[in-house]
Amino acid sequence: MEHIDFDDNITEETLRSSKIDSQAVQDAVLQLLTAFGENPQRAGLKRTPQRVARMYAELLAGYAVDPLILVNGALFEVKYDEMVIVRDIEFYSMCEHHLLPFMGRVHVAYIPDGKVLGLSKIPRIVDMFARRLQVQERMTRQIADLIRDLLKPQGVAVVVEALHLCTMMRGVQKHNARMTTSAMHGAFRSNLATRQEFLDNISRGASPLQI
Repeated sequence: MEHIDFDDNITEETLRSSKIDSQAVQDAVLQLLTAFGENPQRAGLKRTPQRVARMYAELLAGYAVDPLILVNGALFEVKYDEMVIVRDIEFYSMCEHHLLPFMGRVHVAYIPDGKVLGLSKIPRIVDMFARRLQVQERMTRQIADLIRDLLKPQGVAVVVEALHLCTMMRGVQKHNARMTTSAMHGAFRSNLATRQEFLDNISRGASPLQI
């Protein structure tokens, strides 16, 4: 499976190598525009199907990422057994129920058991799972499970805080409602003091989520 670097611009080659069927997306968007009562041939909409196909190739690029290629051997043997925390990792994802964005922050912690993961890899793991059609609960668990499986640490903790446009733009229209989910493994699940240390760390200096 080909690795897509999230720092690269989306190109025609990326479109072809991703799991996105660009032509099928364009055809579907054309049908939607017509169903909305619009004229797909007017100036502002003429290239919208192509633009939307490119957008989805970027937003859903996580499907085409191989976790092993992403990590690329960045596992290091280190004699360190204290908590490692990476907090305030910004993410953007797509809710699979309404195809609307949700976005927020991810906080990740683990307690090594002989191995640590290169710092840049944790945000990339978050991106890999965020750039798919998702529900927040599943994404939280996927991040925690992968770090557990890669490192075999003493424990892993993940907390995700997000704002969902499906509740802000439609339905209940609660603009300030945010959702918090967590996944805990090992020491973070079994030891209350360890879990509380992590939660205290990520709440210290936290700022409100904003769009």
